[in-house]
Amino acid sequence: MNDTLLKLLHSVDTPTVCNAIEVAQGQRGFDQFTRGTMLCSDPEGGAMVGYARTAKIAALEPPKEAPDVIKARRMAYYKHMSDGPRPAITVIEDVDFPNCIGAYWGEINTTVHKGLGVSGALTNGVMRDLGDLPSGFPLVAGSLGPSHGFVHVREIGTEVEVFGLRIRDGDLVHADRHGALVIPPEVIGQLESAIHKLLDTEKLILEPARQPGFTFDAFEKAWATFEASRT
Repeated sequence: MNDTLLKLLHSVDTPTVCNAIEVAQGQRGFDQFTRGTMLCSDPEGGAMVGYARTAKIAALEPPKEAPDVIKARRMAYYKHMSDGPRPAITVIEDVDFPNCIGAYWGEINTTVHKGLGVSGALTNGVMRDLGDLPSGFPLVAGSLGPSHGFVHVREIGTEVEVFGLRIRDGDLVHADRHGALVIPPEVIGQLESAIHKLLDTEKLILEPARQPGFTFDAFEKAWATFEASRT
């Protein structure tokens, strides 16, 4: 992913990327996206884009392993987050889902991750401390809650699942207030042109529809032009 594509991906929403991937693939049916309604810490903050750094956590029950094992895994977790390609997004599966109670994402943890060079976080778990989170570090989470419970790291770098979307460590993720998707590696080289083609094609409908006096006849003409542009 080059800087031009990265800048473009930051400027468009996740539904646009979903559609553009289908343009690049030449067919409908792209399905590597989240299902259900997620919450965003900064709905107006735009998209986050990055390579996944994955982990699993739990919080309903205290960990059963020795404290030194838990501490060592926690430090290994932060080392994992500090390594790897950039930009990076932390992707956390809370294995307590759908009964998550532990807010792994609050003011301190988000600030630490941002300091380590992570660009945002995606989780099926809980976030808190809204209003005190650092700017420029979006969170897309499954729920809000006040407590951290017995939150602890279970696994690092393994495949995770967030709202029906399976994500592997290193996958390229795009996420915003609509949810998240994984960009297939085989379309990355075509994605920039696909986004521009999609946006130009949508204008064929949107620009006439926004004009005063828009009529069905004008829509029918615009739709014919729109359909022709897609063949």
